Amino acid sequence: MTDSPALAPGASELFQLLRDGAPRTRAELAKSTGLARSTIAARVEELMRMGLVTAVADKVSTGGRPPSQFALNPAAKVVIAADLGASHATVAVSDLAGVVLAQSSEPIDIADGPDSVLAWLLDVARRLLAQVGRDDASVAAIGIGVPGPVEHSSGRPSNPPIMPGWDRFDIPGRLQEHLPVPVLVDNDVNTMALGERAAAWPAVEDLLFVKIATGIGAGLISDGQLRRGAQGAAGDIGHVHVARGGDVPCTCGNRGCLEALASGPAIARGLRAIGVDARTSNDVVELVKRGNVEAIQAVRQAGRDIGEVLTTCVSLVNPSVIAVGGSMARVGEHLIAGIREVVYSRSAPLATAHLSIVQSATGADAGVLGAGMLAIEHALSHDVLASTSLRA
Repeated sequence: MTDSPALAPGASELFQLLRDGAPRTRAELAKSTGLARSTIAARVEELMRMGLVTAVADKVSTGGRPPSQFALNPAAKVVIAADLGASHATVAVSDLAGVVLAQSSEPIDIADGPDSVLAWLLDVARRLLAQVGRDDASVAAIGIGVPGPVEHSSGRPSNPPIMPGWDRFDIPGRLQEHLPVPVLVDNDVNTMALGERAAAWPAVEDLLFVKIATGIGAGLISDGQLRRGAQGAAGDIGHVHVARGGDVPCTCGNRGCLEALASGPAIARGLRAIGVDARTSNDVVELVKRGNVEAIQAVRQAGRDIGEVLTTCVSLVNPSVIAVGGSMARVGEHLIAGIREVVYSRSAPLATAHLSIVQSATGADAGVLGAGMLAIEHALSHDVLASTSLRA
């Protein structure tokens, strides 16, 4: 963003209508907004001059001159998206419609700390920008998902258990020293929920994304909006006590947590206890794919445990879709079958009548797609456009 002149009154509201990419004529815009045709013409001209809106192929005429149509210009700017994991990360450059123009995934170690990881992120981002023929001036915003709790208002991680050296670190401030654009940071399961919805369920207003990996968490979209809760802790289902948990210790310090029973490392630990060689989550996935009966049974039980917690979630927020992602989702239907078994049998019929429990359609790309949407939603929001423009 730059400090160029703000949009004229009404122009930002008009642009919000055009953001969906559907071409509209001046007459259609006037009908939708109630503004005079002359006002619409002036606002459209301003948006086109700023590069936010472009003319598209004329609508078929019913007689006389064909009416011109206008839509979002996705090439006006780009956003940088990053999905940072404990040992792996993906960086992408996307246009304003969320289409990925270039992407790179590489091994990292989040425990190397923010200085090293963020320097790497900037280096990869600039390499990708050059690859698609863009530069720093074309970047509207940066969106980042990280594997830990985040104070969303400041973009600072808050006591992240697997991110040593990151607690309260000013991620936006550090990146803005090199690239002076808005930086949005969120917990990775929230960005996954955004990415899954945008790519696979755009018409769904109520969606729960469940990440099952080293930890277990959920991203909640309700009434079309991501819900973070009062302190950003919404969706922390991994530390809900489950009946089968008993006295099993959890990394959080409590006992009997869902994560201590049903995460990838917990399943592997349970298999080792009965003599099956499973040291990591990946080992569990491979055992299931090879048809190992003990591994399949353990994964199915993990699904039931997760379903126990999700039954409460279904009663509380009534989603239309529960999408299951994260590295353990690679075991496929065995995990989801366990979840469905409990959720469908224990939830109220009204809550499950139209509920789909499915494997994530976006897979490993959910986080980076959602980080891009986080950046786009901010860059193109009414409040931002009302105070600044996207002019380079």
